Amino acid sequence: MNSNRKPFVYMCLIVLALTVVMSGCAKPPTAEMNAAQEALTRAQNDPDAVAYGSPSLIRARDALATMQNQAALKKYDLAKAAAQDVINASEKAIADGKTGAVRARDEATNLLNGVQTQLGDTQKNIESARSRNVRVDFNAINGDFNSAKTQVDDAQKDLSNANYQGSIQKSQSARAILGSIDNRLTQTSIATSRKK
Repeated sequence: MNSNRKPFVYMCLIVLALTVVMSGCAKPPTAEMNAAQEALTRAQNDPDAVAYGSPSLIRARDALATMQNQAALKKYDLAKAAAQDVINASEKAIADGKTGAVRARDEATNLLNGVQTQLGDTQKNIESARSRNVRVDFNAINGDFNSAKTQVDDAQKDLSNANYQGSIQKSQSARAILGSIDNRLTQTSIATSRKK
């Protein structure tokens, strides 16, 4: 072997040995992994993130599983990257939750306002039918109207308690009941006027 090449070969062997030793001494990204777990826990404990940010929450959970698998395989660079993915997806779930809650609140408010107006209109229709002696089962109509009124009151309570989905469902139910009452009154009025 050429004596000029010996130092080069030794240097290569030293670099190779150091690389093997350094990779064997690599430590798991504990701080990043803990931060990822904390970010996911925050998102999972945020009711708006759970209600409205579930796609991002699912991505965060998947990234956490990837992070744990990569750490178990001692692929710490990949584990660190997955930890950052967990954090990003968890933060997005929280942001999506806030946006979704605002959208749901606005939808619930608008729907409830519309149903409250409809409630007043239906009450006027009932009073008008009564004054015109329209032949309709007013006991059944009143029972349905009171049911709709209860749904509206409950929708208002849900809205006040930030249960936007509950408020939306109850408002929709009240709207359907009121629509049915109005339809019965209209049909009965038409049938009565034809008989005259």
